[in-house]
Amino acid sequence: MMTWVGLKNSSRCQLDMAVVDVTEPEFAGIIENNNIVILDFWAEWCGPCKAYGPVFKRVSEDYPDVVFAKINTEQEQALSQSFEIRSIPTTIAFKEGIGVFMMPGALPEKDLRDLVAKLNEIDMDEVRAQLEAEGVSEGSQ
Repeated sequence: MMTWVGLKNSSRCQLDMAVVDVTEPEFAGIIENNNIVILDFWAEWCGPCKAYGPVFKRVSEDYPDVVFAKINTEQEQALSQSFEIRSIPTTIAFKEGIGVFMMPGALPEKDLRDLVAKLNEIDMDEVRAQLEAEGVSEGSQ
């Protein structure tokens, strides 16, 4: 089930490719330097991951202001462990450096497009206020 916090609107950012492969050394920079980042944790041996890959790529081509990044769980085990990935594919979304969405399983194309729309609507001031009220700092995301 998708859960949302603080919807309003906002958008920005750009990378040269529709989908980028991300490794641990560049991960923090991708998250910090882009407004919206959607991650696909996957593995080569995973059938559902292979089915989700073309959907992820197709949707990415329609949203040049969003970074769509793939993380190979076999090659990037430390990143996978830091997000406690237990099932793949898993989709995780960040906005303004804060993790705002995580869901295991391949999202249908419509749901992935809905995710992008919802990410553009999230009021991050409201999210930060909610996190502060819960005692969570941005660095612990």
